[in-house]
Amino acid sequence: MKQRIAHIISRCFVNIPCAEFDRYKALILQYRINPEIGLEGDVLYTFRKRDFQAIAKFLAQEGLRCTLHAPFNDMLPGAGDKNVLQATREKLLRCFELIEMLQPCSIVCHLGYLEYVHSYNTDLWMANSLETWKKLLLLAENQKTPVMFENTYETKPQIHRMILENLDSPSARFCLDVGHLLAFARTSWLEWVTSLERWLGQLHLHDNHGLRDEHLPIGKGDFDFAGLFSYLKKREIEPLITLEPRSERDLWDSLNALDRLALFDHKID
Repeated sequence: MKQRIAHIISRCFVNIPCAEFDRYKALILQYRINPEIGLEGDVLYTFRKRDFQAIAKFLAQEGLRCTLHAPFNDMLPGAGDKNVLQATREKLLRCFELIEMLQPCSIVCHLGYLEYVHSYNTDLWMANSLETWKKLLLLAENQKTPVMFENTYETKPQIHRMILENLDSPSARFCLDVGHLLAFARTSWLEWVTSLERWLGQLHLHDNHGLRDEHLPIGKGDFDFAGLFSYLKKREIEPLITLEPRSERDLWDSLNALDRLALFDHKID
């Protein structure tokens, strides 16, 4: 059991807030956790270059990988208000400028599309969004880092498909957040995956009961993990995996669930 759990940990990333990185160092070292470093809040303004360099040095010395999670709260990459748009782009640029230093396996971003707001002028939202992402993609492409666009409040996969088709870049990929899909989408995971399969590069795994974004451990809610994992295996799709627990106990519950679901068994020697 311990060997299997250690193998699963080595195959996953786990969300760690950048602002609290030092607090989690002991846990990261003890279990060899590859962190998905969350850049939410004011950390991109309060941390100095040397603070990020210290994280990069720590990960390199320990032989650990990371992914980055760009800020998403209050971020509107397709905003019609030019001042809001400028502030969003400047904050995202700060995030993308960390790619060269931290060498992440991916950087996860949110489109910020709200159907009940942006569907009234989708053309404007799309034009501003594409201008935002095209400039940032150049930075990611230079470092060969994929940009994973994660679903949040989008109810259908069409918006992500439009963005990805228009960006037309091998670095522009899709991150399926199963918890967000269950809580906010009006369509099944199968419709999302079949529509966006060619871009699927990452999964964010957590659970809920379909009413709100509870971030429960895998198997503690209603998401069809067995169905999704079976589909991925049959199609031989191997995305990056990020677990998003809200406590250490939740992390172990999710790891044990992944062991029962045998997502990685076919890769164990």
